[in-house]
Amino acid sequence: MKVIQEHFGQIDDQSVSSFTLVNDHGVEVTAINYGCIITKIVVPDKNGHYENIVLGHDQLNDYLRDPYFLGAVVGRVGGRIKGGSFELDGKTYTLEKNDGNNHLHGGIRGFDKVVWDAEMMEDGVCFSYFSPDGEEGYPGNLQIRVTYILNNDNELKINYEAQTDKKTLLAVTNHSYFNLSGNLKRDILNHTLTMKSDQFLELDQGFIPTGVFIDVKNTPFDFTSERVIETGITSAHPQNILVGNGYDHPFLLNTNHAEEIVLKDSESGRILTIETDEVGVVVYSGNSLKTEGEFRGVQSSKYLGICLETQGLPDAVHHSHFPSAILDKDQRYSSTTIYTFGIEK
Repeated sequence: MKVIQEHFGQIDDQSVSSFTLVNDHGVEVTAINYGCIITKIVVPDKNGHYENIVLGHDQLNDYLRDPYFLGAVVGRVGGRIKGGSFELDGKTYTLEKNDGNNHLHGGIRGFDKVVWDAEMMEDGVCFSYFSPDGEEGYPGNLQIRVTYILNNDNELKINYEAQTDKKTLLAVTNHSYFNLSGNLKRDILNHTLTMKSDQFLELDQGFIPTGVFIDVKNTPFDFTSERVIETGITSAHPQNILVGNGYDHPFLLNTNHAEEIVLKDSESGRILTIETDEVGVVVYSGNSLKTEGEFRGVQSSKYLGICLETQGLPDAVHHSHFPSAILDKDQRYSSTTIYTFGIEK
């Protein structure tokens, strides 16, 4: 194992570095301390060819202009909060609105838009950030640490830890766009997804959960058996059409740390298995990626990547029957998601 630090750019007087984790098998994960962004994950295909499997850029300026939250840690709360406000203990808090009338992924300057402190470890890197009381409208001084660790089992472990001095909301996630074809040779329509999930959340016109859990059975949202992503793109199901023909939906996981999410690309033979502590995962099939711009020389287009955002359920603060996203004063927040990179046998 080795960790390589390099200069990546400068934002005013703040230096941004990249940290490349390399294991004994040649698997590489590169992240920067701006937004904890994972810029690159290099893994072999079934023929032993090592290629990158996430959307990203090589220049900091491209991330400063990025509208897609590419590879970043988003928060304080991942997903949308309806109306850009919420109530805690009788007090109303107003958040920055950056998605119409709603608050999305932590706001205008969320965790994805700040420079984190970084500390190299033997097998990874630890990013830390102090979010002051009132930042983007959230209460409480929050101290958060995000650790990326790569091991020789080809597992990338992301661990989130945080504490606050005032009751607040916290539900962070990583927003990497995966494409297992390698170096974006194809879109993700022929990728298959299997998930241990019997229910997904119905969305309204603003992509906010209505509070209704829908049974996946006999719908394009049934991933309990391996399903080709394209079936949800071409589907006439109103929920698929609503989000721009595809998926942008929270799913409730039946189990944790039991190979609950498996993404495959049969042509490359690559397999991504995701295990998590979290109650849910947002599956986003890249429906809103535009044709403007590029990722390392590859033209941007719809369905070029798929996000599998392990997290608490979006807008939980407005739904008492959802698992809570409230973090109490001095309560310790801890969550781990493990990404295992494999090859079909």
